[in-house]
Amino acid sequence: MNNLTEQIRALAKQKNALILAHYYQSLDVQACADKVGDSFALAKYAKDTGAEIIILCGVRFMAESAKILSPNKTVYLPAPLAGCPMADMVTPDDVLLLRAEHPDAAVVCYVNSSAAVKAVSDVCCTSSSAVKIVNKTPGKNIIFVPDQNLGGYVAEQCPDKNIILFTGFCPTHHKISEQDILDAKAAHPDAVALVHPECRTEVRKHADYLGSTAGIINRAKELFAVGTRSFLIGTEIGVLEILQRDLPDAEVYSIGSTFTCPNMKKTTPEDILACLNGERGELTLDENESRMARLTLEKMVELGG
Repeated sequence: MNNLTEQIRALAKQKNALILAHYYQSLDVQACADKVGDSFALAKYAKDTGAEIIILCGVRFMAESAKILSPNKTVYLPAPLAGCPMADMVTPDDVLLLRAEHPDAAVVCYVNSSAAVKAVSDVCCTSSSAVKIVNKTPGKNIIFVPDQNLGGYVAEQCPDKNIILFTGFCPTHHKISEQDILDAKAAHPDAVALVHPECRTEVRKHADYLGSTAGIINRAKELFAVGTRSFLIGTEIGVLEILQRDLPDAEVYSIGSTFTCPNMKKTTPEDILACLNGERGELTLDENESRMARLTLEKMVELGG
């Protein structure tokens, strides 16, 4: 632990602040955190702690989720310009238009969406709970926003539902091609391919395992424990770095050379320190919008997500 990390940890303890970092954050940022995890897991963790200040190292929708679940806590997004392009692809008006076109359809929104979009949806989901949530949502017709790739995966797994897809996507996952995964498998024929469902259909079909960020990390460690030594990682480079650190005797490769989310890499330890020193503005949300968005998150938990 370097001096800056020690300073951050000591100041966080002094101020009763909780530092949370997504798996895609740099290892330097993760080293400052009390907890590293997936976006909704971090928001739930923040809600269940006694910390008065939440510093969410990720992108805006993640900090929004933390604020939605902990409205009375002070929430900071250390890199204020760290947005999510996929979340920004869908607006509340888009959802309302789809509702008008499909009046008998329920709206399931991926957690990778703004508070405003959650507020006009029926239920939220994560990548790990999407299939379960859609299957448990009443009715045959389901509008799924914003990710067409995760939505396509859900459609494959839920043949009894009619999934109406929006056209959004994660630029980082979407740019990985079928040729990328074929080349990676040819270069490392003994490797197990662990892929995020935000990838395209033609990439997903070559995966040995499809799952969330946490699911990929956990599956790699489970397989390593029973003798698998080579892995192809089909998600953001942060997961590759975590597995290379945690499994030093394994061979861990990325499926593509461009698997880096620039927004996730905007946060630095200096940004965290600035929050602790009161040099960043806290995240605020419209009270009614936040209340409506909370209902979609609570519905997800109610359905087992």
